[in-house]
Amino acid sequence: MNWDQAEGKWDQLKGEAQKQWGKLTGDDVEQAKGNREQLAGKLQERYGHSKEEAQREVDDWIARH
Repeated sequence: MNWDQAEGKWDQLKGEAQKQWGKLTGDDVEQAKGNREQLAGKLQERYGHSKEEAQREVDDWIARH
């Protein structure tokens, strides 16, 4: 799946995102709305990841879906 598809299916994917990253709140996931940069930014905030690490984690996650 690519990010255009993820944005279109975000309502179905946001539960999976919360399972993957338990520190993300429902509001965090809702605010991301399938946007790669926003989701990676939330991971940086909650987990202390570097920008590159957060983006890689998000890309790996979406590739599995």
